[in-house]
Amino acid sequence: EFNSLHLHQNFSRLCKQAAFFISVFGEHGMKTEIRIDDDVFSRCPECRLGWLTYQAEPRPSGQDIAACFDALVPELKLRLESTALADMPNLGESRRGYRACGKDPGRWRVSSEALYRRVRQGKDLYRINSVVDVNNIVSLETGFSLGSYDMDHLQGAVVLRRGRPGESYPGIGKDSVDLENMPLLADEAGPVGSPTSDSTRAMVTPESRRLLTVIYSFSSREALEEAIRLAVSRFQTLAGAEGLEFGMVERAF
Repeated sequence: EFNSLHLHQNFSRLCKQAAFFISVFGEHGMKTEIRIDDDVFSRCPECRLGWLTYQAEPRPSGQDIAACFDALVPELKLRLESTALADMPNLGESRRGYRACGKDPGRWRVSSEALYRRVRQGKDLYRINSVVDVNNIVSLETGFSLGSYDMDHLQGAVVLRRGRPGESYPGIGKDSVDLENMPLLADEAGPVGSPTSDSTRAMVTPESRRLLTVIYSFSSREALEEAIRLAVSRFQTLAGAEGLEFGMVERAF
């Protein structure tokens, strides 16, 4: 249950202490540091990151995840038939965040929009493994783009910043992602993920065990808090997440 978590039970207190920069020290030896670059804040004051760190064993998705998709997709498809994509929760805000950073969201769609378009078109959703599939379930339920990363392939602190001229990486299922002006997550080795497509360097595989999930938000604190709560529940019950810690990074006003 959400309330049984022994860490960060007071969400309001967590959000205040997490402003701008946060270090996470877990009892299972997991550590990460996350911050948001000042340049991003100057363009997108409402930019926030939700984060979860946990241990899990990615596995082929079972009946519980299939049942979740089966219940979610038909209702979502019906909603998308009468709702413009820009009016879906948190998607319009993400598009505006991209424009503020100087990236065209029509050409470089955030991953939640790509998922919504597949659902609206009646296309099957990819099934990868339990962690990635739960990542996509939460994205479909909230409209936020999520990224899940193997912490053993991250180097040092991670920062959300804009892509620099000439930056790119091989994306998952893509030859190359042009990162210039895109809001992206980078560690000491360089860019590793973005709301559009993550790199292959820290992607979740069957061998991954120590995991970081990031919720990319350009929406209100309340909307992100709700998404974090949902993500905690989904990753625990559907992906077998253990030793889970979570929080939010936002601007200190």
